Amino acid sequence: MTTGAGMTRAGMTKSGPARARGVRTAVLSAGAAGALVLSACAGSAGSGGAGGGAGGNGYEYGADAAAVEEALTDLEPATVTYQIPATSLDSPQAPMGVRYKEAVEEASGGKLTVELAFNQSIAPYAELHDALADGRVDMAFTLPTYEPDRFPAVNAVNDLLAGQAASPFEGDLLANLLAADLAWQSPEVLAEYEELGLTPFTPVSATSAYHSVCTEPATEVEDWRGLQVRVGSQPQNELVGELGSAPVSIAGVEAYEALQRGTVDCTLAVLSDVSQGGFFEVAQNLGYPTTTQFPRVSGAILQGTGVESLPLAYRQILFDSFHAAFQGGMETSIGSQATAIAEAGERGVGVEPLSEELQTRIAEANEERMQEVADSGTLGEDVRTRVDESAAFWSEQLEELGYTDRGGFAEFHEWYDPETDYTPLSDVLFERVMLEHRPA
Repeated sequence: MTTGAGMTRAGMTKSGPARARGVRTAVLSAGAAGALVLSACAGSAGSGGAGGGAGGNGYEYGADAAAVEEALTDLEPATVTYQIPATSLDSPQAPMGVRYKEAVEEASGGKLTVELAFNQSIAPYAELHDALADGRVDMAFTLPTYEPDRFPAVNAVNDLLAGQAASPFEGDLLANLLAADLAWQSPEVLAEYEELGLTPFTPVSATSAYHSVCTEPATEVEDWRGLQVRVGSQPQNELVGELGSAPVSIAGVEAYEALQRGTVDCTLAVLSDVSQGGFFEVAQNLGYPTTTQFPRVSGAILQGTGVESLPLAYRQILFDSFHAAFQGGMETSIGSQATAIAEAGERGVGVEPLSEELQTRIAEANEERMQEVADSGTLGEDVRTRVDESAAFWSEQLEELGYTDRGGFAEFHEWYDPETDYTPLSDVLFERVMLEHRPA
C-alpha cells in the first residue's frame, strides 16, 4: 500500500510489516489462538482482584505462542482502567486508547480487559498523578508539564523539543520519537516517576504541535500586542508575555466559551483539541509556523499501583502492546491535524503561516529556553549534544523508512494517508530504548 510517507512498502498495513516481530508476534498469536480458559468473574487491577500479586510466571522476550499461553493459563481475569483525554469513542483523540485496548485484550485472549475512561472522568489532571498512586485509576495520559516544580526533568525534555523544525507529519513524528528516546535515557526523568510510585509507559509524549487559533488574524508580531492568549505551559506563558500578550490559564473544557465570550482572543492548542472542542465555530483564524514551533505541552502515559499489583505476565502484555499505543497515538496526534485542516477549509477558517518576523521571535525565545535547560544541569551534562545526536538518528530513520513530508501544512489533509502504518518506527523505538525496561 502507499503510506502517508509517499512510499510503497511491501507488507505495510495496519497489522504491521510482514516480518517476524519477536514477542509482539508471539503475544498476538497467543491471543488469537483463543485457547485460554477464562474464569467467570473479572477483578480490578486497582483492587488487586487479578490475584497473584506482582509475581507469577512471565515469558521471555521473543517467546513463542505456547510459552505465552502457558504463562497466562492459571491467571484470573483482570481489568485495567485507562483514562485518556478523548471525550468519547467518536473523538479524534480516541485512537490512542482504542488501539491499545484492542491489542491488550487480543494478546491476553480476553483475560485482561482495558476499560477506557474519558476526559478526566475519574481524576482531573491536577489530581491524576495522585490518583494513579492511590489506585483510583490504573493507567492514564497525564500532563506533567502542568507541574514544572514537581517534574523539572520531564519539563526539561519538553523544553528541548522546541529546537526542531515544524511540519505536520515528519516534524511531529520526529518530536515524538525524540521525546521518548531522550526521556527513557534520562535517569532524572525516570526517578521523578519512581519517587511517586508510578511506572512510565511513555515517559514523555510530545503529542501534536501547537498552533494559534484566534478570533482575529494574528500572524504578525504587532497582531499579538495586547491579546489575551490561553496557554498550557511555562514556556508558552513566557513566550506570549515576550510578544506583548497577556497569558491566561484556562482549562481546556472552558476554552470554547472563553473564545466565544471574548475572555481570550487566542488559544495555543493542538488541533485534536481544536476539533474536539469545536473551536473553529468561535475562532476563525488558524496560524501555523513553518521554520520553528510554538513550545509544546508534552504529556506522559503512566501506570500506577494497580498495574504494579498485576501478575508479571499481564504487566508484560501491557508493556509489549506499546506498538498499538504508538499507532493510536500517531493517528491521534498526526491524523487529527489532517482532519482539523479539512474542517477549517469547510468552515471558511483562515489558515495562514506566521510571518518570518514572528517565527524569528519564537525561535529566539525557544533557543534561550533550551540553553537555560542545558545550563541548569537538570538532565545532566552535554544534553544539547544528546538531543542533536538523537534527532539526527531519528531523522535518518524517518528518511530510510519513508516517513517524509509530501506537501505543506495547509494541504496536509490532501496528501496525508490515514492508513499510514507507524509500526516500523515503534519497532525501532522499542528495541532502542524500551526493551531494557520491560517487566521481568
